[in-house]
Amino acid sequence: METNLRRTTVIAFFSALTCVGAFIVIPVGPVPIVLQNMIVILAGLLLGPAKGTASVALFLFVGAIGFPVFSGGRGGLAHFAGPTGGYLAGYLLAAFVAGLVNRKRSPGLFLPVAAAILAAAVVYLPGVTWLKISLHADWTKALGLGLLPFLIPDLCKAVVAGLIARALCPAVDEALGR
Repeated sequence: METNLRRTTVIAFFSALTCVGAFIVIPVGPVPIVLQNMIVILAGLLLGPAKGTASVALFLFVGAIGFPVFSGGRGGLAHFAGPTGGYLAGYLLAAFVAGLVNRKRSPGLFLPVAAAILAAAVVYLPGVTWLKISLHADWTKALGLGLLPFLIPDLCKAVVAGLIARALCPAVDEALGR
C-alpha cells in the first residue's frame, strides 16, 4: 500500500525535474524548445493521471509564486498571461492524458509511446490558442510560431518519454506498491 510520504515524495520529485527542464532551452521565437514538456509527459506516464497532474500543478504553483522555474529561468503569475501561458496550462492536460492512456501497463512499446505522442499533441490546444490571443495574431501566424517549429522536436521527445516510461514503469510501480 502506498504511503502519503511516498506519494508526496514522487510528486515533489517530478515537479523538481520539471523545474530543472526550464534551464534546458533552445530559443526559436516567443515559445522556446524546452525539456519540460517531456518531463511532464513522463510524470503522467509513470505516476498515472492523478499524481502526474499533481506534480505539474505543484510545478505551476511554484512558478506562479515567483520561483524561476519556467522556460529561461523565469517565474511569476504574469508569465501565465504571456505567450507561453497556454502551454503551461496544456502541461496539466498532457500529464493527465498520458497517465490515463498508459494506465493499463501493456508489455509492449506501443501504448506508452502512443500515450506520450497524444499527450504532446494535447499541449498545443491551449498553447497555440493562447499564443494567438496574447500576440493578437491570426491562426496562420500562431500556428507558424507555436506549432510548426515544434512538431519534430516534440515528436522526438514524446517517443523518448514513451521509451523511458516503458523501461521504468515496472520499477516505479514496484516502488509505489502498485
